[in-house]
Amino acid sequence: MLQVFRNYSPFTVIILIIAAFVMKLQALLHPVAPVALPDHVIFAFLLRIINYVFAGSAFAYTLLAVLFLIAQALFVNFITVRHKLFFRNTYLPAFTYLLITSVNPAFNYFSEPLIINWLTLISVNIILSFSQTTQPRKQIFNAGFAVCLPLLLQFPAIGFLLLFLLSLLFLRTFNVGELVVGLMGYITPLYFFACILFLSDQLSILEKIFHIGFSLPARLNHPVYMFTAIAGLAILLLIGTISIQQQIARMTIYIRRAWGLLYTYLIISFGVAFITVSSVNAEWLIMMPALSPIISQAFSIEKSKRFSSFTFYFSLLLLIFCQLALNK
Repeated sequence: MLQVFRNYSPFTVIILIIAAFVMKLQALLHPVAPVALPDHVIFAFLLRIINYVFAGSAFAYTLLAVLFLIAQALFVNFITVRHKLFFRNTYLPAFTYLLITSVNPAFNYFSEPLIINWLTLISVNIILSFSQTTQPRKQIFNAGFAVCLPLLLQFPAIGFLLLFLLSLLFLRTFNVGELVVGLMGYITPLYFFACILFLSDQLSILEKIFHIGFSLPARLNHPVYMFTAIAGLAILLLIGTISIQQQIARMTIYIRRAWGLLYTYLIISFGVAFITVSSVNAEWLIMMPALSPIISQAFSIEKSKRFSSFTFYFSLLLLIFCQLALNK
């Protein structure tokens, strides 16, 4: 993890932090303390530990969430640079992640989806290394292990198992032995968790993990904001996709497959978010790590500076409008 931060100059990190606090000021001015939903055993346990330090302070939790988002933005950027998803090193994925996670203030509160994003980003970073490692089975086991951890927080995260299995087809020649190793890695966290519950005579808790819900609201409190945010992000996604298509001929096969895996990640995270419920309504945050590299491609088009500028200012206007709409 330290390697992530060694790739950035102090000046860059300071600029990103300032930009993040400006974009997330609305959430910091109206902080919300997280509350674990019924049967969310592990998140409730995590909150009990953190409460010893924060004493339930809503502002402290929100500040921690903002700092986590800044670190995740740098991690997303690190992944794109490490795996050469862009033709030149850029900080645009980090900026884009901070920008689109500011569209909804709920994304900036401490929540289970925020923790899930850490775990999925770690697994995606490992997965994208499948074609570049001399120890593939070790990496596959580690990826399987990391992909399983979100399942312990939210059962709908079992959908990321499909991402892991598809990555073995996208980035590796199919091998039964590697598939078995990957599944063993996936089962290992569940096995140890079940063992701990058995030894503490609390095995019934395991049943509470296996639940799903639906994150669509019963009614729209801010319909103008909702439709504008969805339409704006969809437009940015479309622009980013067009930008990638324009550059796909210059990409190597590995980079094309990596982008294909990111789109698969986006589609699966949409399904996971749809059946995930968060106490602060932040479930759609799960999509943002996959969405930000795609959108940031539109900012980095070298042939059309006007097009890049339009995308940049459009995204800023979307952010400003969404935050103003929520205040009405």
